[in-house]
Amino acid sequence: MPASTQWEVVAAAAAVIQPALEELIRQAAQGEVLHNDDTPMPVLALEREGDREARDPPERKGIFTSGRVATQAGRRVALFFTGPRQAGEYLASVLARRAQELDPPLQMCDALTRNLPKLPAKLEVIVSHGLAHARRRFVEGVANFPEECRHVLETLGKVYGYDAQAREPGMSVEARLHFPQEHRGPGMAELQAWLRALFAEKKVEPNSGLGEAITYLLKHWDPLTLFLRQAGAPLDNHLGERALKKAILHRKNSLSYKTRNGAQVGDLYRSLIHTCEWNDANPFEYLAELQKHATELAQNPAAWMPWNYRETLPQAGTTPHPV
Repeated sequence: MPASTQWEVVAAAAAVIQPALEELIRQAAQGEVLHNDDTPMPVLALEREGDREARDPPERKGIFTSGRVATQAGRRVALFFTGPRQAGEYLASVLARRAQELDPPLQMCDALTRNLPKLPAKLEVIVSHGLAHARRRFVEGVANFPEECRHVLETLGKVYGYDAQAREPGMSVEARLHFPQEHRGPGMAELQAWLRALFAEKKVEPNSGLGEAITYLLKHWDPLTLFLRQAGAPLDNHLGERALKKAILHRKNSLSYKTRNGAQVGDLYRSLIHTCEWNDANPFEYLAELQKHATELAQNPAAWMPWNYRETLPQAGTTPHPV
């Protein structure tokens, strides 16, 4: 089948199942924890000099795919957005659909400013940074500073061990906060004091690899250790990074998108497929059912999510929407 014919089929189906993506975005906006990250993603039409006016904002040169994962009540929603906007700007557009009566969500990301949304006064997030990102800096410095880096890594290893114990089935979010806090809280406080003493006693050069790793950890200490104070706060951004690997794999296989519309269609399918994978739904069967029941989907998209569409099927009609 020619590539152009394949595109026509895929694009036509995307228009039919678009309500499912819009509902996923709405569901993600109500999430308790929002993970986000981004990666470069070429879009050829936007990279051409004559198409710079198509950029939003037009002065941006970088093009990224922003991936985010929202968790709520044991469910995970994966969303992908590709274009010149940055991760924080896409997150702000998602949170614009959040119900006003809900508490501020937790946002898990790295310390880059482009990951943070600029929100109106009525909206806010509680920012948490991934401890694994800070840990990697010490892993990279083991060869040159084995004793100091090993001490940091062993301390953080104990924190992850206690966190794993706290995630045993049946333990509430509040119980998880207090159970490991009794163990890892003092250890993290001792680590912070020890790191500060290294600088105060001039045992580490701030411009060295170890010094830069320590500076990063101390500078972002509060968001890096939010898990000690906030129930439900994760230790790291592994969920966001795992989701973003889907976009990285696409970039590796196809190198780029041709147009912005093609990128948006790709984001739609990636969002639906990856959400299916995280909610024990077969992506092929799910996409097929959305097309068969496109009319019902448009009328009530909340009933056609990857985690509940199978319960909806027995009450649904069987007349497919023309594609």
